[in-house]
Amino acid sequence: MKTDPESFIRANTSLMAPPHVPEIRLHLASEAHELWLKTEEELEEIGLPPPFWAFAWAGGQGLARYILDHPGIVVGKTVIDFASGSGLVAIAARRAGARHVLAIDIDPWAGTAIRLNAVENGVALDFSGDDIVGQAVDAGVILAGDVFYDRDFAASLVPWFRRLAGEGRTILVGDPGRAYLPKDRLEEQATYQVPVTRALEDSEVKKTTVWRFLAG
Repeated sequence: MKTDPESFIRANTSLMAPPHVPEIRLHLASEAHELWLKTEEELEEIGLPPPFWAFAWAGGQGLARYILDHPGIVVGKTVIDFASGSGLVAIAARRAGARHVLAIDIDPWAGTAIRLNAVENGVALDFSGDDIVGQAVDAGVILAGDVFYDRDFAASLVPWFRRLAGEGRTILVGDPGRAYLPKDRLEEQATYQVPVTRALEDSEVKKTTVWRFLAG
């Protein structure tokens, strides 16, 4: 890496509580930080992939809220937070009583952000940067916020999630209406109005739904 991730994160974010999950504080970028303004070329110059970990996306906020409000889903269980980003959902699961939480994200910068955010919230999380799509997993609950934004990625997730659900695993998806959400495979669990930042989304509030992925 051209830039030290921890130093960069500390210098370019502030500790903030996502508006829909005020119990949790994360290292996030606000409009006051230059991270908002950098182009992909500028990010590449400093060796930084697109910093999805620096923002509390609507799907993750909704999913974290649902887990905190319904802790029985994760209490005593082994949980995977897939495409974890900032670690918001993973932290919520641990706070809700999950026995073990593995945050997974292929961006190594996310690993640093998740470690810093876990420490800030006083929880223990494990992290993996492996691409596990299509693989067997050792977890009873899989949580995924904002993952159906890309056609090819969504096409790879649907059969995998379907198989895991068929094995009896609970798969919960937080989504604010992304383009490639497979609604025919989902059962609605809860809906929230989540405050977001217009610089990231097309509105200041996003209707965000938590879905359970079905095996059939």
